[in-house]
Amino acid sequence: MATLTFLTSSPSAKPTLPTLTEPTLSLLSSKSRSLPFSLLKTSTLTLTQTQRLPPLKSSSSTPDDLSPITQISAPITLKSRLHNGDTLYGLFLLSFSPTIAEIAGLVGYDFVVIDMEHGPGSFSDTLPCLRALAATNTPAILRLPESSPVWAKKGLDLGPQGIMFPMIESAKEARKAVSYCRFPPRGIRGSAHTVVRASNYGMDAGYLSNYEDELLIMCQVESEQAIEKIDEIAAVDGVDCIQMGPLDLSASMGYLWDPGNKKVREMMRKAEKGVLESRRNGEGEGGGAFLAGFAMPHDLPDDLRTRGYHMVSGAVDVALLRNTFVEDVNKFKMGSMNGSDADNNDGDEEYWSE
Repeated sequence: MATLTFLTSSPSAKPTLPTLTEPTLSLLSSKSRSLPFSLLKTSTLTLTQTQRLPPLKSSSSTPDDLSPITQISAPITLKSRLHNGDTLYGLFLLSFSPTIAEIAGLVGYDFVVIDMEHGPGSFSDTLPCLRALAATNTPAILRLPESSPVWAKKGLDLGPQGIMFPMIESAKEARKAVSYCRFPPRGIRGSAHTVVRASNYGMDAGYLSNYEDELLIMCQVESEQAIEKIDEIAAVDGVDCIQMGPLDLSASMGYLWDPGNKKVREMMRKAEKGVLESRRNGEGEGGGAFLAGFAMPHDLPDDLRTRGYHMVSGAVDVALLRNTFVEDVNKFKMGSMNGSDADNNDGDEEYWSE
């Protein structure tokens, strides 16, 4: 047994070396023994020289798997926040830019959807965006190009916190989507959990025990036919969210250029009512699905929240950039048409001053 006695820092204390017993000195390098410390009061840390570090654990590992020193609470996931009653606000990432993904995480979006359905990116483009979001502790949801076991398997192996299946038309298709996310015997997902990013490349000992509880499965309902069966889709075990698709819905109804049409809005209200009632009634083994959706110019984020949406996607990164660029160019061109005010430099001085 070796004992290390150290002192906590004080701004006024004179830098000295910590007091060490002889057995402890053998545990430290010569370089570490030469470091100065500011010291005030003593406390003792006892180490067993033969003690070995526990294997790397997921934050979701069960308490029995963790030592008292490394034990931490279960992670706060999108799914747990929804069950706690939170309303989440997110962004769709269509550019596949890791820089924009990082900024989105830093400014405080609750989640970012990496859009492989309509964006130009592949899985190799997705990975840097996932890493950028992880650096800001922002959950990522991956929207797949189509609902298939191969796309789901490759996407889930990258380790997003949520996965979104487009164009789900029935409860049968929803059950298939859930099966793509689960390992046998509960599903048909192929397994490479010993080496993929989702399990910290095999170092997350709790992955197989917890991945179902932590993964958010979202099914998009985007057609008039699907809305007729939306209560059945929402009741499927494993479906956590129903994501409304207003643009494709309007197209399926013959109003591609008019998503704000009265008939489209009425169909949207019918779908919303079906999901919310399913949730209130606790239908299905999962207790019903949460309601998620896109904001539109005629249907703003606060409107969705007021109507009971639990997840609101307020914008697409490309659209935000487009609007900002258009505004910037128009402002300059309008200024050149109206003439510049050479005598008014206050704005420039404020902009460039430090």
